[in-house]
Amino acid sequence: MPVIDAQVHCYERNHSGRPWVEALAGPPEVTGADMVKAMDDVGVDGALLISVFTMYRWDASYAVSVHKAYPKRFALIKPVDPSDPEVADTIADWAKMAGTVAIRIMMRPETPKDAADPGLNRVLAAAARHDLPVNLLCWGRLEQAAQMAARNPDTQIVVDHLGLQQPMQPPAPPKPWADLPGIVNLAKQNNIAIKITGACTLSHETFPYKDIWDPLGRIFDAFGLARCIWGTDWTRAVNLLTYKQGVDAFRVTDRLSDSDRATLMGGSLSKIYGWTPSR
Repeated sequence: MPVIDAQVHCYERNHSGRPWVEALAGPPEVTGADMVKAMDDVGVDGALLISVFTMYRWDASYAVSVHKAYPKRFALIKPVDPSDPEVADTIADWAKMAGTVAIRIMMRPETPKDAADPGLNRVLAAAARHDLPVNLLCWGRLEQAAQMAARNPDTQIVVDHLGLQQPMQPPAPPKPWADLPGIVNLAKQNNIAIKITGACTLSHETFPYKDIWDPLGRIFDAFGLARCIWGTDWTRAVNLLTYKQGVDAFRVTDRLSDSDRATLMGGSLSKIYGWTPSR
């Protein structure tokens, strides 16, 4: 079974031709070649390449260019704007492009907090029509996420980053798993899966981050591993650990069987997103 990272970012240096809106934690640039080398060095076969909202907002052109250079190693996900009246057309156009597997909603402070919001539901309905999962960054708004899923049962929703706010710099929050009951509650909605991305950044210990496994175990039990998707959230995590540590923590633990590991680190992703990389 291929090892697939559920979230990585690539971006080029800030320049006038494609200027950054804001800076993201990480090196001055991470090109497609840089990311492929990092993956090759630790035996990761492919990754979902998320266009970087912090830097590029709704413009996924750089991620698209990386996919064109490495079409067998990356699949594409872009954020979309629920407040855009033409967002359904944007999603339709995205679905037609080679290598696209999902879209993303960023639940930012300005994003409506009503699960019945027409813009949010327009995105979810359009995604279902085009058989695209919707990645949902929704920390602090887990109940809204559950209500959105209930209103759109034909839409596959994938909760980003364990549904938790995660640090850009050390240390981890004092109580990083405080919202665990709300996360577990999301499992009641059968159309919600959850990304186990960035989990190591929530640890108060050094590698191999043994203190993450009890809360992760509760999530695995609630969702079942078929709805859990491992990943690193590289490069956001760069100030807290190395890419190798983010991968190896899930390889060396005795809390996963070989079959569990195969499901969590690639098998569930392939089924939910309908994509498998090739070397």
